[in-house]
Amino acid sequence: MTQSERSSPVQPGEKAPDFSLPAVHQDGLLSLASYAGRAPLLLAIFRGLYCPFCRRALAQFGGTSEKLRKLGVESLAVVATEVDNARIYFKLRPSKVAIVADPACMTHRAFGLPQPAMDEQALKAAEAIRINPTGELAQPVPLLQAAEALDKVQGYHKTAVDTRDNARQMEHGVQLKGQFLLDRDGIVRWANIECAKEGLPGFGKFPTDEELVGAVQALG
Repeated sequence: MTQSERSSPVQPGEKAPDFSLPAVHQDGLLSLASYAGRAPLLLAIFRGLYCPFCRRALAQFGGTSEKLRKLGVESLAVVATEVDNARIYFKLRPSKVAIVADPACMTHRAFGLPQPAMDEQALKAAEAIRINPTGELAQPVPLLQAAEALDKVQGYHKTAVDTRDNARQMEHGVQLKGQFLLDRDGIVRWANIECAKEGLPGFGKFPTDEELVGAVQALG
């Protein structure tokens, strides 16, 4: 597991913190260090499978990984749930991207991904915002209702594990997700943090294939 914790996200030019986590697609552990010297890596860190935005982004990321592989870049996703729960989910919905499970969100903290508290001020701001980040809803809906609306559209019924994962994260705030492009030496060359550019209106968004491929091509 990762051991360190940051108060701000890892920035381009910094060494990515190593981790070793249970692999979902194979037996055993998978470490970030195992990619060193092999190829550039696009690392995407997600909330749990209870999050409909993350489920949709994970499906997209599986397809994106094929495009990145043709450019010589490997891909890895971190999902905040127990490995057994992730294996059940991805057995039914196979993914082409390598995935590791991190139920305690150790990786999220090591990479400094924000977890803002939903205090009274934040709740009031969220009530005024309408989002439709995946484009699946007929129209934008209030941020606090978007997850439930997407679950209905996707026909997804939360499990007991989903409820537990959600409650564990919400004890400390809303866990945001992020993507990091690492070079062969494990140095971060590009990073995208949820809500960093747009604030709350950016909640639930995930970079398009064009954005991710563009970041890779800029790596040179």
